[in-house]
Amino acid sequence: MSTAAVSRETQTISVIIIEDFKLTRVGLRCALNSNEDINVVAESDNALDGLKLIEQHRPDIVLMDLGLAGMNGIEATVKVKEMDKNIKVIALTSHDREEEVIAALSSGAMAYCLKDIDPTKLADVIRDVRNGVCWLDPVIARKVLDSFPKQEALGILKDKAADEGRVPLTEREFEVLKHLVDGKSNTEIAKELIVSVHTAKAHVCSILQKMCVNDRVQAAVKAVKEGLV
Repeated sequence: MSTAAVSRETQTISVIIIEDFKLTRVGLRCALNSNEDINVVAESDNALDGLKLIEQHRPDIVLMDLGLAGMNGIEATVKVKEMDKNIKVIALTSHDREEEVIAALSSGAMAYCLKDIDPTKLADVIRDVRNGVCWLDPVIARKVLDSFPKQEALGILKDKAADEGRVPLTEREFEVLKHLVDGKSNTEIAKELIVSVHTAKAHVCSILQKMCVNDRVQAAVKAVKEGLV
């Protein structure tokens, strides 16, 4: 492994918390700072001040409460992505409403967490998101996916591909897409399908090309929005 790769893996992940409830902010800060590789560099109780802090610190991750007064978390997430597309946003909320999940992901958030998430799991989500993985709380993911008619999903996907002049996904790629929506990494997908990580990665690359998207987050959002999984 190269020196650059080692440095990237061990680099401290900088985090800014934007959350209007002080007790929650304090709890998040203490829990996250107990991890050697995570550092909460700033926090705010509102979006406007939070955006200023983000512009100043340029963190790796922003934990964004969606229910902020004034400018809400979804609007603020759009602003963050306009400021710097490399900053990754994790949406935090007490709600599991389908429309809010879709809005958060469409605004640029890469993860959607309920506030009762275990602190150890949240730290893992932060690490995964920093590395480009899209993550949804399993309860939320299942609720969103259950709202779509799955028995027709594969046919819808094939029809849309034909209409757009694209090659449709294979049944195996369709299965991989479901795992992408669940926020699983290539390694986790490989374990689920009992294939090599190289094969899982190849399936993901093929899916991105066929769906005409740039990354796995866009693929997951498109799949959920269009009812493909």
